[in-house]
Amino acid sequence: MNSVDSLPDIQACEPDYPFNLTRVGVTGVKKLVKVERGNDERPVVLISNFEVFVDLPSDRKGANLSRNFEAIDEVLEEAINCPVYEIEELCGEIAKRLLFRHEYASRAEVKMKSEYIVRRQTPVTKVNCQEVVDIFAEAVAKAGPAGGNVRKTVGAEVLGMTACPCAQEIMKEEVRQELAKLVISEQAISDLIERLPIATHNQRGRGSISIEVHDRRCVSIDRIIKIIEDSMSSRVFGLLKRPDEAVVVKRAHSNPKFVEDCVRTMAQKLVEAFTDLPDDAAVTLKQINEESIHQHNAFAERTANMGELRAELASVRGND
Repeated sequence: MNSVDSLPDIQACEPDYPFNLTRVGVTGVKKLVKVERGNDERPVVLISNFEVFVDLPSDRKGANLSRNFEAIDEVLEEAINCPVYEIEELCGEIAKRLLFRHEYASRAEVKMKSEYIVRRQTPVTKVNCQEVVDIFAEAVAKAGPAGGNVRKTVGAEVLGMTACPCAQEIMKEEVRQELAKLVISEQAISDLIERLPIATHNQRGRGSISIEVHDRRCVSIDRIIKIIEDSMSSRVFGLLKRPDEAVVVKRAHSNPKFVEDCVRTMAQKLVEAFTDLPDDAAVTLKQINEESIHQHNAFAERTANMGELRAELASVRGND
């Protein structure tokens, strides 16, 4: 008999207090993940942070946490021979392995977060630069007949810029009054205000979208990132020359948005971009604006399924 097999399994003992635990696991597990792309482009290599959990019944003292590492490593090693194309599928496979290894568990949860590099070109000088975007995936596997079921989500969080509409309206009125003192016509004043960026305060915005994925459908991370970026007043760039700065500032101040506007724009663009998602696919849209003249941040969120968002957008267009 192996000496290890003869050692007592303390984690299988009865606990002092027989309570069920909702989640037991490990966090901060860093792994290298290579994601293949379906064209001739090179694969994306991600340094990923995993969190993995299972539930624990009341009759077990511990959860054999080493099995979590084994499940992750096992799936990643297999991915060397069978390429990974979607990070949510990777998380789903790990979650299923966790249930297999933790035979006492009824639920397994896997979260993965990575920094994803996107290539950008500045708007005027056309300088190539790289931006970092957080992408994430999650899978929850539940034990049951026929292997149970797995719910998967995928998404991204993107930095951008917003300009406050309320403060801008106040400043427009001040500009209007000052120009009127110069005996400029009302029409000329209105034209100038429309053409020139009017001062307001800005926020660094953090927008995020997560989408539930069904039946191995592919949800493009790049498309999610673009929707979030296009839902704020302007994109931001790691590198900007002076002509680029002028364009970014003008663009943002010509497109002022409340935090609520950002989430509603995300919803509209999501419906138009993902026509193939089923109506019961759950989505979460979130925006946090880090205020520049307040000590608080502004927050807005919408949770719904795609069918609800489609119906609401159709209703608005039907009233136009």
